[in-house]
Amino acid sequence: MNAILVLYEAAPHGMRIVLQRVTGAHVRVAGETVGSIDAGIVILVGVTHQDTREDADYLAAKVVQLRIFPDDAGRMNRSLLDAGGALLVVSQFTLYGDCRKGRRPSFDQAASPEHARALYEYFVQRLKSSNVKVATGVFQAEMELHLVNDGPVTFVLDSSRV
Repeated sequence: MNAILVLYEAAPHGMRIVLQRVTGAHVRVAGETVGSIDAGIVILVGVTHQDTREDADYLAAKVVQLRIFPDDAGRMNRSLLDAGGALLVVSQFTLYGDCRKGRRPSFDQAASPEHARALYEYFVQRLKSSNVKVATGVFQAEMELHLVNDGPVTFVLDSSRV
């Protein structure tokens, strides 16, 4: 078991996202809606210490071009751009929560707030440059995320597993 643990610890970490195809979603902070979309993708973003703009560039391009929307035959054959969908992007440091030991998650792999904010904001800008509607949550805020998962279709992407 220790050998597996060591291999896991030695594995490279990259910027991590969870994306969900949705028919609609919104995020609220202190009872106020701060971002909402109709059909499209909700993206939860986790950043670790060594993530760079190259990680964000890779994932931004992948998200808008990933063929996860149905074509006329019902097959996943259309991208977000093809489908005319929108994005709701929410920062989520808990994607780097390590629950292997004990009962309390460790967040040692999560980036510092300064590094995470800079890379999260860069990622959002890269998505906006793809000519899609992008809504966001509020970085480091306590948020309520409401969504209707379409399918359900959910994927985990990690820039280190290229």
